[in-house]
Amino acid sequence: MFTFSRAEFPADFLFGTATSSYQIEGHAFGGAGPTHWDTFAATPGNVVRAENGDRACDHYHRFEQDLDLVAAAGLDAYRFSTSWARILPDGRGTPNPEGLDFYDRLTDAMLERGLKPCATLYHWELPAALADLGGWRNPDIAKWFADYTQILMSRIGDRMFSVAPINEPWCVAWLSHFLGHHAPGLRDIRATAHAMHHVLLAHGHAIQTMRGLGLSNLGGVFNMEWATPVDDSQAAQDSAALYDGYYNHFFMSGVFKGSYPDTVLDGLGPHMPKGWQDDFDVIQAPLDWCGINYYTRKIIAPNDGPWPSHHEVEGPLRKTLMNWEIYPEGLYKFLTRTARDYTGTLPLYVTENGLASPDVIRDGAVIDTQRIDYINQHVGMVQKALAEGVPVQGYFIWSLLDNFEWALGYEKRFGLVHTDFDSLDRTPKASYHALQSALTRS
Repeated sequence: MFTFSRAEFPADFLFGTATSSYQIEGHAFGGAGPTHWDTFAATPGNVVRAENGDRACDHYHRFEQDLDLVAAAGLDAYRFSTSWARILPDGRGTPNPEGLDFYDRLTDAMLERGLKPCATLYHWELPAALADLGGWRNPDIAKWFADYTQILMSRIGDRMFSVAPINEPWCVAWLSHFLGHHAPGLRDIRATAHAMHHVLLAHGHAIQTMRGLGLSNLGGVFNMEWATPVDDSQAAQDSAALYDGYYNHFFMSGVFKGSYPDTVLDGLGPHMPKGWQDDFDVIQAPLDWCGINYYTRKIIAPNDGPWPSHHEVEGPLRKTLMNWEIYPEGLYKFLTRTARDYTGTLPLYVTENGLASPDVIRDGAVIDTQRIDYINQHVGMVQKALAEGVPVQGYFIWSLLDNFEWALGYEKRFGLVHTDFDSLDRTPKASYHALQSALTRS
């Protein structure tokens, strides 16, 4: 069982769970247009077993059942994402009425169950037509994204509890354009530099667009990984600091300080888009809260290769099915550092936290004790930060459902609820029942 209860938290503290559109909805439904993830998944070798998001969890047709599970767990809020290609199949032009209607119904269904709708406008599935025009490498994407924001938020924005434009800028830019692990699958330093800047420019334009619509409670969601040097040498310290720079500080500094770390610009500077220094007035559009997605740390060692001249080393701690170290202290460190160095009194939310485990149904149940232990440890770190005055106002578990885990297909299960990907039956796991008890007991 969980070692915490709702009574231990401030009255306005939110507990929620999170999902993303492409991972659960079923992108083949409802008139959605093709995305660069469809293209990436159709390319041999990119995704385990060549799986894709065509059907996923069929949330498109089963969202009422899924929201019943959120409400029955005693959760306060549901963090979901909207699909750009479902709203605008070509990324621009004429909206798809079925897509707008779907998010309209989804929003109303949340409110009917007493759930606070927490929207994210982009969780990685770029319309293929815009990918053809260069995607995040093209400076015009900031305007395209603002137009999409205007169309969607004009329809559902009045009923949102909170909105963030883009989930995890590091994944959109570095993971996908430098490492090539996610769509569009590039390994190109110039593409990376452009994407890292343009994703923040799009974020800023979207915030300004929503302010123009009269919306409030707008934030940004940043994924963070703690960087630990492999040893005490100066070279290892510098390597870990650089990893911290391009993974964590780059995006936070852009949004909250109007600058990028010099150590990161040592590598990316020659490849940055023309005139990037003039965009910070947009990138720094004021926010009402900041979201942190946290899962693990990485141990970083220097090497003699080209910039960034370092690599990851396997660590000694217990690991999840993703082979990620379980390092709860990193969440505490990020909460305290973010408030101290960037956001001050601005509300902070843990917008994603969770683990993948080899969850199997036995005798009608899934006993996922590792997930319960993981959440206990990380919620404990939230409580530690709260006790020290850090303004943490919510904690969201990734994820509600086992789903399409991007390049890893349907192999890695992060859900509080088990999904049978043949029958699509949902089976709440032991962690779900433990959460229900923790949130509903007095």
